[in-house]
Amino acid sequence: MGEPQQNHVNNNNVVGDADDSTWYEEVIDEDLKWSFKLNSVLHKAISEYQDIALLDTKRFGKALMLDGKMQSSEADEFIYHECLIHPPLLCHPNPKTVYIMGGGEGSSAREALKHKSMEKVVMCDIDKEVVDFCRKYLVANRDAFADNKLDLVINCAKSELEKRNEKYDVIVGDLADPLEDGPCYQLYTKDFYENVVKPKLNKNGIFVTQAGPAGIFSHKEVFTSIHNTIKQVFKYVVAYATHVPSFADSWGWVMASDQPILIDAVEMDKRIDTRIHGKLLYLDGVWFHSSTIMNKTVSKSLQNETHVYTEDNARFIPGHGIAVRS
Repeated sequence: MGEPQQNHVNNNNVVGDADDSTWYEEVIDEDLKWSFKLNSVLHKAISEYQDIALLDTKRFGKALMLDGKMQSSEADEFIYHECLIHPPLLCHPNPKTVYIMGGGEGSSAREALKHKSMEKVVMCDIDKEVVDFCRKYLVANRDAFADNKLDLVINCAKSELEKRNEKYDVIVGDLADPLEDGPCYQLYTKDFYENVVKPKLNKNGIFVTQAGPAGIFSHKEVFTSIHNTIKQVFKYVVAYATHVPSFADSWGWVMASDQPILIDAVEMDKRIDTRIHGKLLYLDGVWFHSSTIMNKTVSKSLQNETHVYTEDNARFIPGHGIAVRS
């Protein structure tokens, strides 16, 4: 095993070129980097749990980085967050309550609050510094943070969900990618899904999680394992994916329930028109159904995957959390 990749923001990530331009390098794999040309580094911090940085990039606008990994950018964050939030809420017959694990930047809460039926959105993030940082710098989500339907909690998402007596119509895993020694890989395990998440869903409840890279070369890192793990717990499971430009890859999500989930494209479009305030930029019924159809290679990998995610037998994407640094 080689030395850990150091993905945090320091002088090793920010480099210059012959034209005195400044670039930020994100490690995709041990032999692959993805570079962003910068206008500036707006802010850097190291919390108890992870490195935090806000970059002003030329291509993608402001970009939030956690442990050196792109979390979202102004230019295309709507793709990730619409795909994460709206499929489960639209497939649910009447969603009123949502519990978001992670989501510190506020974008998932913003999308959930667009639904007219919504009565309460709980957003639970472990890292107060990330939440405070995003409230200060990400102006697009200020209305969401100020909404009286939002219950913002700073705590471990697992501990908070366990101790609450209420159940939810939709539970969302808007968690950081499973990094070795990162803050949340334990929240991708069969035990967590089976003994914590599932008992906290209402009848007809739906669980959805981001599931990591889903590209032709990257889908076996964690995507197929997360999908197979969730299949051990829920009766109906749907994987879907799309390309997110600032992630330099296709990205995957997994949605699950013990009741049939999918609605047809016409019904989904009808619900978008009647149940959501404003317009969606990316998702509609036809696109969503197309996103559940994988190419031959990824489809076969999903069918053939046998790995079940546990704390003792976890998979990780390249990179390391703050625990490996001195």
